[in-house]
Amino acid sequence: MSSTVPPTSPLGKPVPPEVAQRAVEWLVDLQAQQVSPTLQNNWRRWRAAHPDHERAWQRIETVHGQLFGQLHHLPSPVKSAIRQATLTPPRSQARRNAINTLTVLLFAGGATWLAREKADWSEWVADLRTAAGERRTVMLADGTTLMLNTASAVNVDFSASERRVRLLAGEVFITTAQDVTKRPFLVETSQGEARALGTRYTVRLQDKRTDVVVFEGAVRITPHHASWQAQTLQAGLRTSFTLDAITSPQAADQDSAAWTEGFLIAKGMRLADFLNELNRYSPSALSCDPAVANLRLSGSYPLSDINRVLETLSAMLSLEVETVTRFWGWQTVRVRLTPRRVVRS
Repeated sequence: MSSTVPPTSPLGKPVPPEVAQRAVEWLVDLQAQQVSPTLQNNWRRWRAAHPDHERAWQRIETVHGQLFGQLHHLPSPVKSAIRQATLTPPRSQARRNAINTLTVLLFAGGATWLAREKADWSEWVADLRTAAGERRTVMLADGTTLMLNTASAVNVDFSASERRVRLLAGEVFITTAQDVTKRPFLVETSQGEARALGTRYTVRLQDKRTDVVVFEGAVRITPHHASWQAQTLQAGLRTSFTLDAITSPQAADQDSAAWTEGFLIAKGMRLADFLNELNRYSPSALSCDPAVANLRLSGSYPLSDINRVLETLSAMLSLEVETVTRFWGWQTVRVRLTPRRVVRS
């Protein structure tokens, strides 16, 4: 991997790019389900082989402490990249891409690293935020009710001319109140804004898009880079928008807001998709064996008890739930679903 600015260690000395990438490879290897004594010894020998190796690992240790200290519950691109790397097959292109991303996030100097930290910090110091698995309801100064879903963060900015909520991460359910001064109510994301027109609606920030579902009233959606494409979304419809486009409206899934009542509802949902959604509420990474990914399930599942949900899946789909504790790292526990072994007599 190449870099225009040499990566630096916590001590400020440059770390060669190839060393930085190897350190990240060690980090990912140490997240394996089973870490052999040989792997541990090789990792320790690598650290001791050269001062650059130890400085690279110190950088990882430093970021680890920052992310998993008092701020461990907050979303982070570093943690997301680690999760992606550990859940992809060894020697795959997806794993190599994830390692490259991690190397940039953990070691890149100058504007790249500062921009990443600034983006994270905006979530850490947001006016309102929730941890993974937490939901929070707040009444704003105008009487509007704002419910934050898991791992969400917002800033609230009321002025004499408008009421603006900036969604920095996650998802919110809004029930707007009448404002005597007739100030518009807007939810802004990195892709654009959704203006309420007497409304109950949800706004969810995805990786490269924003999802909006309207349950009552209407919402005026305006992408940041394409204001001329602004559309009004009526009750009973959902859509997504990016910086410069809005998708065609579709019928809303009324169960998509079941999280406000503490449930995740599935109707013929693929197991892999279900676990991906449940993962938002879980302190541990959830995944499934490809052999069972397409199994279908239905039902209403409590978000407050992830272990109970997994036990239900185990019994309902004849699966085995395996819990793995990591040797070192970013995820102490990972839950994986695999086909139950058949014992033959």
